[in-house]
Amino acid sequence: MVVTVKNRGIGIAPRKVRLVADLIRRRSAQDALKVLRFNPKQEIALVLTKLINSGLAIAVESEKVDLDLLHVTKITVDGGRTLKRFQPRAKGRAFRIRKRSSHVTVELAEEGREGTEKE
Repeated sequence: MVVTVKNRGIGIAPRKVRLVADLIRRRSAQDALKVLRFNPKQEIALVLTKLINSGLAIAVESEKVDLDLLHVTKITVDGGRTLKRFQPRAKGRAFRIRKRSSHVTVELAEEGREGTEKE
């Protein structure tokens, strides 16, 4: 069974989230949680931890999956909405500030299974 969990509109730039997401890709769910626990980028790690825990809760509820066999098979970080702001500068000029957001998708599947299978 494959469990897919999404979080849209995270107020962190996708480039920063991808750095942490690359650390947990293709790891078991328990190892991924351990890596995130001691990651220095705590705000991003907290968001990803909540996503993985949500996926584990969905898997427990369905009662078709062994939690020890679940792996992070696929994690994608896409760009979300960009808020455009202006900062005043000298001599009447203005600089554009882009506040980027992210959409994160985490896919948990049992070891040995791929995310493309249908059940």
